Amino acid sequence: MKFSLNVDHIATLRNSRGENDPEPVIAALLAEQAGVDGIVVHLREDRRHINERDVRLLRELITTKLDLEMAATDEIIKIACDVGPELSTIVPERRQELTTEGGINVIDNINRLKDAISDLHGADILVSLFIEPNIDQIDAAAEINSDFIEIHTGVFANAVTEEEQFDELDKIRTAVKHAKKLGLGVNAGHGLNYQNIKIFREIPDIDEVSIGHAVISRAVITGLKEAIQDMIRLIK
Repeated sequence: MKFSLNVDHIATLRNSRGENDPEPVIAALLAEQAGVDGIVVHLREDRRHINERDVRLLRELITTKLDLEMAATDEIIKIACDVGPELSTIVPERRQELTTEGGINVIDNINRLKDAISDLHGADILVSLFIEPNIDQIDAAAEINSDFIEIHTGVFANAVTEEEQFDELDKIRTAVKHAKKLGLGVNAGHGLNYQNIKIFREIPDIDEVSIGHAVISRAVITGLKEAIQDMIRLIK
């Protein structure tokens, strides 16, 4: 299982003062030195953290994989096609939310997403859809030629009881197996941390996990390199 680091919150801290530090691009380069398999950033329409300059510099400088999280809007699709990340992960987006709150509804947006995937494929960019662990949504993702799905693990991460947690974990396991049968790559992310990541080592068909907040939060105390290597030890 691979591990990509989301560096959005480095940019959030930078933007809180309207200054230049901390630099998310430097954080990404340090993350690569520490052993991550890729860098994830979410270029939101409101540019609340990562901006276009960050994305373009990351494309020039990082040597692992760039995963650009994005809404399926004309503006962001155009930027993605110009920049050329290895992977574009299409997510739902609302300006009022603090962070992505759930998976995109592929079935209800199938034509728009099909067009977005076609445009991104035309620029030689692989596409992932961020969805709930739902069989019907996975079928729809495969139908419109998505290359990957990223399973939303937020419900699992936020479960209050052990029973709720294991119920959601069963859904995730079932979803992963189904997606693999359809030939989809499977990533997972949202709310994963140093405690709950361990159980995902028991799901071998997950290709990659995307983690940001937990690692950046620990890095504030321990330093980024140690925070990343702690997570790598748990994953590997």
